[in-house]
Amino acid sequence: MAIPDRDIPTNRLEAFSDAVIAIIITIMVLELRAPAEPTLAGVLKVVPEFLTYALSFLVVAIIWVNHHPLMHAAQTATARLLWSNLYLLFCMSFVPFVTEFLGRDYREPLAVALYGLDLFLCTAGFYFLRMELIRQSRGDAVLTKYQKHIQMKNAIAAGLYFVSVPLAYLTIYASYSIFVLLPALYFWPEKTLLGE
Repeated sequence: MAIPDRDIPTNRLEAFSDAVIAIIITIMVLELRAPAEPTLAGVLKVVPEFLTYALSFLVVAIIWVNHHPLMHAAQTATARLLWSNLYLLFCMSFVPFVTEFLGRDYREPLAVALYGLDLFLCTAGFYFLRMELIRQSRGDAVLTKYQKHIQMKNAIAAGLYFVSVPLAYLTIYASYSIFVLLPALYFWPEKTLLGE
């Protein structure tokens, strides 16, 4: 059954997404545990879990910050937009799981690979969302050019996250470098990154 484009305003889609993202962050923070012992050694044991949480929080925050302009740029909540958004939220719902797994088993290639795979799938979700926005803005040459320009950033990020999966079995440190580098690039001036 097709979903009529006019039945769901984009602000409702944005509010629903905000609620899901808030729940994801809440689940992640609830997975953090205090040290078993009130000593420096006890605190050092939970540092990997805290660092993994901080990285995942940053990734989710970047997705949330970038999600808002996407929803505001949407002209209508088409079925493609709804399903692309649901796909993104579905992939994001695994972030608490891969965060806990990586924080606990940060030296294990499988934990590193699953973390990279989930971030790849989340980035692909953004790619699908932006494809729909490019389709909707076909009548506006400037907006279409801008969306395609930013889409290149999505494609590069997706490619690097994808590469981090097999890299985890060669050296987890290369995968970790990708996990840290990509969020950092979102704070770099866009004109520098895109060669404007």
